[in-house]
Amino acid sequence: MKQPKTSDPKPPERIGRPRPVAASLPKLTAKAIGKHGFSEGTLITDWPAIVGHDLAAVSQPEKLAFSRGERTGGVLHIRVQGGVATELQHLEPMIVERINSHFGYGAVARLRLVHAPVNHRQAQRRKPERAATPDPELKAGLREVVSAVADDEARAVLERIGMAILQREAGRKDSR
Repeated sequence: MKQPKTSDPKPPERIGRPRPVAASLPKLTAKAIGKHGFSEGTLITDWPAIVGHDLAAVSQPEKLAFSRGERTGGVLHIRVQGGVATELQHLEPMIVERINSHFGYGAVARLRLVHAPVNHRQAQRRKPERAATPDPELKAGLREVVSAVADDEARAVLERIGMAILQREAGRKDSR
């Protein structure tokens, strides 16, 4: 005997679209990163953009310590390896300024360097890419177009920009 159909409630319809995992990452990692004093994980993830790839390969932020009840003027502990500590000491004002401009407020007042091995999975040194050589005809065409500019400095800048674009395009063709 057939059972009468019961009206099953329809599953709720989705209101939004699927979100990228990266959009949820800050909320998911906030607790783990917060244990090290990093209110935002962007200091760790954007470290190469803040200090440059060369320094990021041999240094890594370890923790950010504030005075009790304060969220400004903290001390950033940076793990460094080898003789880079001396270079970082000399670059401290610039690095502190870059970090504070990254945060948008005076989060860091000074750096404390800790001599220890750097986790290379996070700070891998990028291998410099071999510059592709653009087509000589395109280079000649660029020089011809830029030669119409009267100002020597502007002409030189435009030529450098044009050459960079030509090299990038040539690199894309080489990788295909």
